[in-house]
Amino acid sequence: MIFARPSRERYLAATFAGLVLVTGGCGGRVLHERAARPTPRPVRCTPGTQHAVAAGTVSWAAVVIHPTRAYRVPDGEALAHFGLRNVNGAPTVFSILGEQLDGRCRVTWLHVELPMRPNGATGWVRAADVAVGSVRTRIVVDLSARRVLLYSNGRLVLDSPAAVGAPATPTPIGRYYVNQRLVPTDPAGPFGPGAVGVSAFSNVQTGWAQGGPIGIHGTNEPSSIGRAVSNGCIRLPNPMLRRLFKAALLGTPVVIRR
Repeated sequence: MIFARPSRERYLAATFAGLVLVTGGCGGRVLHERAARPTPRPVRCTPGTQHAVAAGTVSWAAVVIHPTRAYRVPDGEALAHFGLRNVNGAPTVFSILGEQLDGRCRVTWLHVELPMRPNGATGWVRAADVAVGSVRTRIVVDLSARRVLLYSNGRLVLDSPAAVGAPATPTPIGRYYVNQRLVPTDPAGPFGPGAVGVSAFSNVQTGWAQGGPIGIHGTNEPSSIGRAVSNGCIRLPNPMLRRLFKAALLGTPVVIRR
């Protein structure tokens, strides 16, 4: 798979304000509003207090601004090292699940989903190493119905038929997130005009490049839409993919269900 390198990119500021166009390498535009705190906090806390980040129509994402490590528990066993950019040149992003506070109720650690095997892997990263922002989009992939649904602020804004993994190469179910947005060098090729990378990996295509990452992308085989025929990725009609690509921000939760 060959993807175009970015010609110009604007990096995320600590406030998550601005626009980032990411192009790179599977299977743009990202607006981040100035972030309010994920959850209200008291004035005083017991050091080490942990709690989940409230869920709803707003999710929270963290983009790496300093090279960081993910740990099994805060200051515990290191799981992986992450730079500012991933192998495709896209910003490294995590989806936030929870946080740990110090005695002054400042966030010191974030519990995050990780873009690595095994699927559903989580870890803790230092809050000082990331910028936090809000995400108001959500993607649901219904494998049985072979459809992709996109929600914005809790409202359904896109409902498209899709091709999904074949029985021998199924699309993995679970809760993931958008971790990269990629533009192929050939928009008439097998990935269509774009690919929304998901933090999931095929459970069977382990020998593929980059470990068999899963993506939602376009296709040059429109007759495959509505069928279970892919190697694990989700294919959309190219017009629908363009709409999803434009709206699906980095950190957008992706739920893949049967």
